[in-house]
Amino acid sequence: MGSSVETLEFQAETRQLLRLVIHSIYSNKDIFLRELISNASDALDKLRLESLTDANLGADTSDLHITLETDPDARTLTVRDNGIGMTRDDLVELIGTIAKSGTAGLLEKIKEADDAAAAQSLIGQFGVGFYSAFMVADRVTLHTRRAGGEEGTRWESDGEGTYEIQSVDGLPVGTSVTLHLKPVDGEDGLADYLAEHKIRQIVKQYSDFIRWPIRMTVERTDAEDVTTSDVETLNSMKAIWARPRSEVTEAEYHEFYRQISHDWQDPAETIHMRAEGNFEYEALLFVPSRAPFDLYSRESKRGVQLYVKRVFIMDDCEALMPNYLRFVKGVVDAHDLSLNISREILQHDRQIRSVRRRLVKKVLGALKTVRDNDAERYAELWGQYGRVLKEGLLEDVDNTEALLELVSADSTHDKGTTTTLRAYVERMREGQDTIYYLTGENRTTVENSPHMEAFAAKGYEVLILTDPVDEVWTDQVPAFDGHRLQSIAKGQVDLGGSTGDDEDAESGAKRDEEFAALLPWLTAALSDEVKEVRLSSRLTTSAACVVGDADDMTPTLEKMYRAMGQQMPPVKRILELNPTHPLITALRAAHGANADDTSLKEIAELVYGSALLAEGGDLPDPARFTRLLTERLTRGL
Repeated sequence: MGSSVETLEFQAETRQLLRLVIHSIYSNKDIFLRELISNASDALDKLRLESLTDANLGADTSDLHITLETDPDARTLTVRDNGIGMTRDDLVELIGTIAKSGTAGLLEKIKEADDAAAAQSLIGQFGVGFYSAFMVADRVTLHTRRAGGEEGTRWESDGEGTYEIQSVDGLPVGTSVTLHLKPVDGEDGLADYLAEHKIRQIVKQYSDFIRWPIRMTVERTDAEDVTTSDVETLNSMKAIWARPRSEVTEAEYHEFYRQISHDWQDPAETIHMRAEGNFEYEALLFVPSRAPFDLYSRESKRGVQLYVKRVFIMDDCEALMPNYLRFVKGVVDAHDLSLNISREILQHDRQIRSVRRRLVKKVLGALKTVRDNDAERYAELWGQYGRVLKEGLLEDVDNTEALLELVSADSTHDKGTTTTLRAYVERMREGQDTIYYLTGENRTTVENSPHMEAFAAKGYEVLILTDPVDEVWTDQVPAFDGHRLQSIAKGQVDLGGSTGDDEDAESGAKRDEEFAALLPWLTAALSDEVKEVRLSSRLTTSAACVVGDADDMTPTLEKMYRAMGQQMPPVKRILELNPTHPLITALRAAHGANADDTSLKEIAELVYGSALLAEGGDLPDPARFTRLLTERLTRGL
């Protein structure tokens, strides 16, 4: 028996909110079940906590659970829990009105929201996700009884403008929400929410890791047409990220990784962390052993999932992991976010940005630990992710030093292994304060470049950088650990003379005087291609090489920008000559004997073209170069 039914009106603003929820806010109607299960889970949490602090509550907490019940004949779906329950006043305050949350402000913000996703977040922030039930139901009936109370309450509404409320006797502690479902309508996104497979799919996707069992009675018919009913638990409840690391085995970590990544291999690294304080969360991250096939695809998605209190919110949460760590898989479970927080709101959430910073430092720290303790395994990881990690040097200024610690590259020190910048610094010669490098298409091209000659002759180690991204990050990162990074194909190179005394200075001055006439003549003759011709200190066997000024863009980087559709002004470079090479001394002598000889300009073009080819560059006019070379060879035979 109960009291008479009382009909009340929703607050005016609440009616507006209901219309928004039912018709505009949610694009995916499946989430109604996520919302109701989450509410039920919260009720179970509250009962468990209150039973620990209130010995007189008298609640049975021995089997806390959530039950889903279907009635195909009545077309109803019921979500039932034996949690804390609600009083009549609770119902009126939480469901009949949203005045305590600032109704006017809520609606004003929703109207100002740019899209449905932002509006969803606002809805969730004000705790009215319960209203999503009206997206799939013509009518919702709720029965509840507060733990420690004797009287229960029945609440019912069609979501239009009024609701009925009535005191009821004999109800168990907890809450049941019964949805009188609308007809199935695929065009409107209304699935068959009575179908077992659909319920299983929603629970698996959104609520699999809820700590409480979600049970449902299922019927099975055997080969002899005998039908039996069994109660099954639909969720795994295995949120291993919520357990202490000491209680989780490697096998459990690996199994969970395979479940979320669909990767058949074990992860290379596992990162399990928990943060407490003003913003609590747990994170379980994995570095895969192999890079995903779409790592460099524009459609590549980041692999970190966001949960709120074990309720799945979204895949590939971009706010939690920067683009250059998009290969990291795992989950982050935040305790204090709204269930309906949108991607747009996440991008600007101060607490989420703090979580992101800590996650990034954890991942980079884990990779550095591998680098320090297992060189062979780190070489494998760098081979998989080195290129994408170097993207971080362009994107993440805050972690530049941490990323530079991870950089691994080929080097002239040892052809068989790569080296880190730290190891390079430790091997630097006495008095050396610069880290030398050269970029190129491949190791062979770089090793055979004329720019290498003096460095090889004098025993200076040079990093060999062959990834396209190397052209960009080396241009933006000035130094590592106080040591300047310098391309040996740019600017002036001073590796010191053989003795450094007055005799060397006198020799240099004499050499400059000998070439005083040739150099300006060559600069004028090749003015369409170069901005200067000068003597080189970096050549030992080659006749010439082409270099850039210290701040010039490299030809490869120039081509990359043009390939991306950016119009770049052509950059003239510098032709450097080896003053001891027979070809250059012969050219100087020929120019001194007859500066008006027209064939000298052709020789100058051949010298410049040969220098371009030696560094793997492109000739401005291949046909002309070939003709001049052929004619010169013919004359020599």
